[in-house]
Amino acid sequence: MRHPMVSSPSMGEERWGWEGCNELRQEVEGHPSNLLTSSSFKKKTIMAFFKVEKLSISFGGLDALSNINFEVQEGQIFSIIGPNGAGKTTLFNCINGIYRPSRGRIVFKDREIQGRRPDKVARMGIARTFQNIELFAHMSTMENLMLGRHRYMKTGLFRGAFMWGRRSFAGKEEVANRKKVEEIIDLLDLQSVRNKFVGGLPYGTQKQVELGRALALEPQLLLLDEPSAGMNSEEKQDMIFWIKDIQDTLKVTILLIEHDMKMVMDISDRVLVINFGSPIVEGTPEEVQRNPEVLKAYLGEENAIRDIA
Repeated sequence: MRHPMVSSPSMGEERWGWEGCNELRQEVEGHPSNLLTSSSFKKKTIMAFFKVEKLSISFGGLDALSNINFEVQEGQIFSIIGPNGAGKTTLFNCINGIYRPSRGRIVFKDREIQGRRPDKVARMGIARTFQNIELFAHMSTMENLMLGRHRYMKTGLFRGAFMWGRRSFAGKEEVANRKKVEEIIDLLDLQSVRNKFVGGLPYGTQKQVELGRALALEPQLLLLDEPSAGMNSEEKQDMIFWIKDIQDTLKVTILLIEHDMKMVMDISDRVLVINFGSPIVEGTPEEVQRNPEVLKAYLGEENAIRDIA
């Protein structure tokens, strides 16, 4: 596995590091009341890059999500798994503004974003892909990717109508945005389909194009909703490489919904399991795999007991 547990530090040691905890012990030894006010304590505290607190949403009296809590640190791949109908995509819809939660908070870089419109959320640096492909079938790959650059395009109708050459404002803007898109085409190996209509492309390639359009936004947080769904084993392996490249090269934090458990366990830093809208467990991939409640949710109680035995 990718992330074995190499030690079992206490809660404080795990969160702030061994050295930091030793400093804290020395500073507050004999003075317990100083713990919450000490400067070292404040410096060692790690603020979450993204967090969800007590998130709930109901439809017609039915709780689709109930009391969801988790934190994601910058640079992580954080996966959300669960059986069909568990509420995973509903959670994404709350994060990017399609749904307004009934209760709870969604915090991105110390700013609450719950209830904001999807375009406002996108402008803050959060992009997503969809479980069902949402592309313009009669537009080329390049044109679909350029749509992801909308937040960076300042040219109005008048300037756009009179784009006189590369030196005009509109021309310079077009060149700059196409350069960014070309980088994404190279990253995702889409050169051969650059000018082809996406409606005629294989399903796996369309998933790549949708991923590329999300990357064109230059997000800091990327929501991937079942990116490998419908792909064959070779395409899935390529998708794993691209997701890791996005994390390592582009330094993008990733929230991932995925049913392929091998993929999840191979690339995730942390995993949250939900079922019937409620959280079951959160932990490392190894911890999640060993949890009997997770086995019960996926296999059923009788099969889970037999599997554990």
